[in-house]
Amino acid sequence: MTSPDETTFDLTVMISGGFALAYASVLPDFERETGLRVRTLSGASQGQGPRTIRHQIAQQGARVDVVILSNEGLHDLAQEVRILDGSAAELATAPLAAAVRAGAPHPEIGTVAALARTLGQARLVVMPGSTSGLFIQDNVFPRLGIAGTVRAKVFSRGTESAAALAAGEADLALGPVSELVDVLGIEVVGALPDAVQLVQTFTAAVLADARTLEPARRLIAHLVSDRAAAAIRRTGMEPVARG
Repeated sequence: MTSPDETTFDLTVMISGGFALAYASVLPDFERETGLRVRTLSGASQGQGPRTIRHQIAQQGARVDVVILSNEGLHDLAQEVRILDGSAAELATAPLAAAVRAGAPHPEIGTVAALARTLGQARLVVMPGSTSGLFIQDNVFPRLGIAGTVRAKVFSRGTESAAALAAGEADLALGPVSELVDVLGIEVVGALPDAVQLVQTFTAAVLADARTLEPARRLIAHLVSDRAAAAIRRTGMEPVARG
């Protein structure tokens, strides 16, 4: 049953952290120009537990019109036939990066050897438990030869791992650069080396059971427009080139 809060909105979006900052920058213009009211919910692209987008939609029955998440997470939803055919539009790409607490020295991470030393010496490394965190645990740490020895903690969301770094609980945070820029109390050191890099693509798509198809398509068109490109670049991402 539709809750009273939902009735005040024309469109419901569920978004992961990787594209959230750019989205928040361009949403006010979209609402002002179209007169549409957008309800925004959040969730992780991938991972375990009730805070993932997949779990909220499939298990908790969240009513959502548009999802914005990593391509890996979108693939999971598409396998369950939850995405409207032909509706997906790639928005932006974001590399993995490292961040330190504001004012802390910036360690060397430019080579595989330097990154391995920095991570091995860290008191604690934090990361989100979504697409980026899964890749770091399953691919980066083994490639660096520090799997099982690096002191790491996984949080369900990138906002939580960034907050832990800002609070001084950790020495380093790893994740998509777009989840580390413009976060109070932390500073981006740089992107991870190419040999252990994952450039994520964030994509918007309409759900197969969306209640408002036309507003959903209008929002996605706004997010892929040239006007959104500047906001995307300000968050350390690159807009996906259109053919």
